[in-house]
Amino acid sequence: MPYIAIKFYPKDEETKRRVVEKIYQVILEEVSPEAAEISYEEIAPEEEKERVVKPEIEPKADKMMIVSGEKKY
Repeated sequence: MPYIAIKFYPKDEETKRRVVEKIYQVILEEVSPEAAEISYEEIAPEEEKERVVKPEIEPKADKMMIVSGEKKY
């Protein structure tokens, strides 16, 4: 493990691949390739609050490492 779930506004395929690849490269510095899992889900901007903020960010506020660009560590 780690499992990384990326929820992002719609982007072109090349941008998606670059984002995933950069995150994957960082993970490889710490764990073996077989341990990495990364998913990517497009979320429209107008759906972000209901599909991401309320169900995933707010309930995990004490576990968030970066919120709105601000480091919490």
